[in-house]
Amino acid sequence: MTTDQPKEARNSLTSGDFTEAKEPFRLFAEWLSDAGKSELNDPNAMMLATVDEEGMPDARMVLLKGVDEHGFVFYTNTESAKGRELAANPRAALVFHWKSLRRQVRVRGPVERVSDEEADAYFASRARLSQLGAWASQQSRPLEGRFALEAAVAKVTARYALGSVPRPPHWTGFRLPPLSIEFWHDGAFRLHDRIVFRRPAPDQDWTRTRLYP
Repeated sequence: MTTDQPKEARNSLTSGDFTEAKEPFRLFAEWLSDAGKSELNDPNAMMLATVDEEGMPDARMVLLKGVDEHGFVFYTNTESAKGRELAANPRAALVFHWKSLRRQVRVRGPVERVSDEEADAYFASRARLSQLGAWASQQSRPLEGRFALEAAVAKVTARYALGSVPRPPHWTGFRLPPLSIEFWHDGAFRLHDRIVFRRPAPDQDWTRTRLYP
């Protein structure tokens, strides 16, 4: 994630004035836009960390599907491992790492389901094959072989041969209204720039703190 080469020897962006930002969502939007211009694949990819009923941590990569002042949104099968873990402990952490920019963002907070209307609207925007896959996949559960998955897809395809594909009742979105957002930018000789925004609750004001590397 870092290097000991001086900045003059690297093709990296300067930290600029981000450490003086007053509000985190606008800064995040700027960084996400920058990532969209420089990352080869999935600039909206993020690591989602959860814990199960026994407190064992779990993590995986998912895609950010929306972000505004209300929080970060992603979608999943509620019967998957992450869906079950969020039901048992509705808190999570996110990490965005944009290697091309030498930037990282860490997010922590509670998690809540999006409304049915919001989930329906996003599901309707997906490619038809992705919609069918949401019905066919018993996510995170044992699969006896590839043929079983393809057979399940074929069965669902026949069921919804005509008309639109409805959203499965076990598939929805989750929103994380952050309590903390930390921005990290690589610096020469590991003297990185870091700031963190914190608030005690999603409806309260942010405080900003600069951190040692």
